[in-house]
Amino acid sequence: MKLRLIAALAAVFLLAACTQAADTTTTVGTPTTADGGVTTTADTGGSTVPAGETTTTGATGDGLLAEVQARGSVRCGINEAVPGFGFLEADGTRSGFDIDFCRAVAAAIFGDPEAVEFVPLTAQQRFTALQAGEIDVLIRNTTYTASRDGGEGATFLSTTFYDGQGMMVRADSGFTVLEDLANTAICVLSGTTTELNLATRFVDIPYEPLTFEENDVLQEAFVAGQCDGWTSDKSQLAGVRSAFPEGPDALVILEETFSKEPLGPAVRDGDSQWAQIVDWVVNVTIIAEELGIESGNVDTFADTENLEIRRLLGLEIESDEGVAVFNAGLGLDPGWPADVITAVGNYGEIFNRNVGPDSPLGLERELNALWTEGGLIYAPPFR
Repeated sequence: MKLRLIAALAAVFLLAACTQAADTTTTVGTPTTADGGVTTTADTGGSTVPAGETTTTGATGDGLLAEVQARGSVRCGINEAVPGFGFLEADGTRSGFDIDFCRAVAAAIFGDPEAVEFVPLTAQQRFTALQAGEIDVLIRNTTYTASRDGGEGATFLSTTFYDGQGMMVRADSGFTVLEDLANTAICVLSGTTTELNLATRFVDIPYEPLTFEENDVLQEAFVAGQCDGWTSDKSQLAGVRSAFPEGPDALVILEETFSKEPLGPAVRDGDSQWAQIVDWVVNVTIIAEELGIESGNVDTFADTENLEIRRLLGLEIESDEGVAVFNAGLGLDPGWPADVITAVGNYGEIFNRNVGPDSPLGLERELNALWTEGGLIYAPPFR
């Protein structure tokens, strides 16, 4: 009898505690007072903060975001030997598709695209540097694979460039298909998916692989005639071809694509807030292109009635609860997407400036066109 009485009393106390906890929990989509710092409306979608206030909703105070903010810069692991993606120019500046996304992350956090420390890494160094905390984010033409996602302590984020492996040869070599390269030497970077893909595709074609850790050394070997073919991601081959010492016409990239190479940023496992920030930086550039927002016209949308644009740019939105701005809960000021777009442009601008048809690489959008134009570039809604 006593045991049943004690159990009954425990159940009453547990129910009371659960009721109290429910009363003090703010649920996304439930309006609260200005004192709570969060309001929501059906018009804006998601949560908002009262106009004139900033927010660090979602910030833990001890994660990588806080560390980066205290340091004053983002450490971005990059390549510096691939024109169009990550390249060290003669004047000491850095340019490229991946470089722009490093700057975009800095713009989101600091409002300053120059608040970034570039850390050059070889293919073999990159994951070790990420695991050791020597970099905050890896944006270095890195392919997203199951083993890397599961075994390298890395979290891969939205794909920024859909690529595939190809083969480059001299234009006067007479090689037109991969089978023509039987019994030849092929240059390839070690520690890459490229090396594995080459072995898979050439399983029935005899060849000699010559492996190198760095692109510069590999190119020297290729120029010296030590290898007959150079295999890598087609985008990387196009970059090398565009800046080849003998001119781009001296080289030909064979037609066949023999792998899938989704390239994008990766962060260290274990910090979901930081991963979400980098992921949404990429997404924002895509959404901006969808909405027609460019680096040069951000300010022209101040009076727009399009709620999707107002949410994205951190503009005030009127509702029954008052005037507020949208807050995605990432721990950043609501206007961060506008800072990103102003600094580096939308996805289309980043692509065209670095690798597009009018760049030295001359690449078409193809798979990297927006989903509305037959491509694979797609972002979740910003709401």
